[in-house]
Amino acid sequence: MNPALALRSRGRKRNALRAGFTLVEILIVAGVIALICTLAIPSIYQLAKKTGLRRAISDLRDVCANARAQAIFTGSEVTVVFYPLERRFGISGSSTPASGKSGAFEEAPGTTTTGIIPEDITIEMLDVNQSEYKDSPWTRVRFYPNGTSDELTIVYRTDDNEFRKLVLEPTTALLTQGPMR
Repeated sequence: MNPALALRSRGRKRNALRAGFTLVEILIVAGVIALICTLAIPSIYQLAKKTGLRRAISDLRDVCANARAQAIFTGSEVTVVFYPLERRFGISGSSTPASGKSGAFEEAPGTTTTGIIPEDITIEMLDVNQSEYKDSPWTRVRFYPNGTSDELTIVYRTDDNEFRKLVLEPTTALLTQGPMR
């Protein structure tokens, strides 16, 4: 065998043995990945968790969308009842107070038929068909089979004085976030 060829083949064998990662390198990469995950998980949890204003808006949007859909699909009027003093609302007839607790709803599986207004949220305005019901024991918003509804305007305020105005457009029965004027 040619001596030059033998030296080349030995060099290739050494390079082949050195081609992998060392245990130290793998442990460093695993540690960096673990550190990134540790720092990212709380942020991801906060994004996914619905609390305060996000929950109040989400609950209202879901309940109104389900009431509209139910009215259209069943061909009958559906009512969402608000209890502003009890800080809750829901589709009428879809749930009953749970186990004797006043103000607690039992959720129907797979649908959002009820909602709550968290303690850190204040209702600044609750108008139905241009009448104020913020301090009333209850009020209702009707959804009709033709896809329309009563007019609803609700303004939420957080403890940090952040305001959100939600308007239920009567001609489409769709809830939108409107500007504060």
